[in-house]
Amino acid sequence: MKQFFSKFSRRTWIIIGVAFLVVMVIAFVNRGGDEASIFQTVPVERGNLVASVGATGSVRARQTATLIWQTSGIVGSVNAEIGDQVAADATLVSLDKASLNQSIILAEADLVSAQKALDELLISNTALLEAQQAVDKAEKAYDKAYNWRIELNGKIDIKDYVYDQFGKLKYREYKGYASEATIEQADKDLALAESRLDDARRAYERLLKGPDSEEVTAAQARVAAAQATLNLAHLTAPFAGTITQAFPAVGDQVSVGTVGFRIDNLSSLLVDVQVSEVDINSVAVGQNSTLLFDAILNKEYHGKVVQVGQSGETVQGVVSFIVTIELTDADELVKPGMTAAVSVVVDEVKDTILIPNRAVRLVDGNRVVYVLVDGQPVQVKVRLGASSDTMSVIIEGDVKEGDQIILNPPSTNGGMFGG
Repeated sequence: MKQFFSKFSRRTWIIIGVAFLVVMVIAFVNRGGDEASIFQTVPVERGNLVASVGATGSVRARQTATLIWQTSGIVGSVNAEIGDQVAADATLVSLDKASLNQSIILAEADLVSAQKALDELLISNTALLEAQQAVDKAEKAYDKAYNWRIELNGKIDIKDYVYDQFGKLKYREYKGYASEATIEQADKDLALAESRLDDARRAYERLLKGPDSEEVTAAQARVAAAQATLNLAHLTAPFAGTITQAFPAVGDQVSVGTVGFRIDNLSSLLVDVQVSEVDINSVAVGQNSTLLFDAILNKEYHGKVVQVGQSGETVQGVVSFIVTIELTDADELVKPGMTAAVSVVVDEVKDTILIPNRAVRLVDGNRVVYVLVDGQPVQVKVRLGASSDTMSVIIEGDVKEGDQIILNPPSTNGGMFGG
């Protein structure tokens, strides 16, 4: 080994030593550079921020109805099928008349009779004239009873005993004078005549009211009752809409509770979502929203908040509030029952300093970010405003546009913060 080293001259050893020192210096410099290069940074930029609250919900029509049979029978005719647009009060299906309950069949005759009575009250003057005649007759009867009672006031009932020509005691009553019984009966007759006159006048006054009279109201109620019974033989559309479910077919036997149709007003579609109590106070009526559907790929829909629930519901320990969004650009692809992912825009800030949320840390109760200055991380306290899923607005803090924000700042012990 000694012979091996002796082969090199002193000059050679000096060159080797210098080269080794150069390598060591380079290694040391590069080591210092590596400490800075371990940080991931992004420049601070100005931009626009949209803060939103996300939730999921199901689509429903503003108006929806499931039509159910209230009687039994056999389907005689079907006038609508799935996809048909129908008008309000349109007859969708009818039962065979021969299969109907007897009470429904008789209701047809009751309807004719009740409608005739109503028409007479509304159109004919016969009832009014008859009532007027009844008043006249009652007034005459009252006047007669009244005059008779007044006439009796001047008469005195005189009764005494006298001796006849034979000296016998005899009872004598003066004719032309009223007895107590006669006066009492006259009072009763007068009271009865007055009561009948009052009744006749009230009946006449009710008829004078025309459509607002109690007789008309009662007649209308009889018509409505008969019509409601007849309607049991049909299913009609309660509002204009689209048939979304249809079950009946001619010849089917139905009973009370059998489902016939479902109708939806698809001109206005809503989505009900559950928003947590943490976010509910940032949601308000009129805010814009975006909606995505699993069943409709590569298409974004829009809507507005139309209702915000004011009482929360606790489900599995989580308090949520119902928020309703109305779609503003729904098309035929969107159908009731579909699941929608909704993002409600609760705040929008333009042209402001933004920083990534992943760069923010909590130190001693304060939010901080780390800025890379001359290769070294510098801690800066910040106060944040509106936030989105990825960015936040800085309200206070010595951070300016162009600063290099560290996304993976060091911990106080030289390690890395998680999250």
